[in-house]
Amino acid sequence: MISFRDNIVFMLAKAHQRAQGALKGNLQEFGLTPMQCLFLEVLWEEEGLSAGEIGRRISLDTATLAGILDRMATAGWVRRETDSQDGRVARVYLTEKALSVKDQMATTIEKTNDELLNSFSLEEKLLLKRFLRDFKE
Repeated sequence: MISFRDNIVFMLAKAHQRAQGALKGNLQEFGLTPMQCLFLEVLWEEEGLSAGEIGRRISLDTATLAGILDRMATAGWVRRETDSQDGRVARVYLTEKALSVKDQMATTIEKTNDELLNSFSLEEKLLLKRFLRDFKE
């Protein structure tokens, strides 16, 4: 029987736990969770997406996405507008609040990545990222 220490599921879970904990701690000053931060990152790349498109890009189910969107709209990070072509679709846009912290949050995310990867060589960092992308697919 494989030892839990060599079990890939256990190792990935522990790595995820450490990474999420680091990011969560660094995002406290903004009052955002890692998933809310990811939501904003998608919109920083492209505003006016539908909630469904945001969910597809970050692999979130509709129920989870709806809760995140509601909390972020209530907290003033995003606003929803009905699509002019299709009234059933709500488009999501960043507010001034979200736009004003973009650079600061980008720095925080980079800092978190650097903290998590500081013991790796450049080659190891590149390999880890490649392995994780391949594993995800």
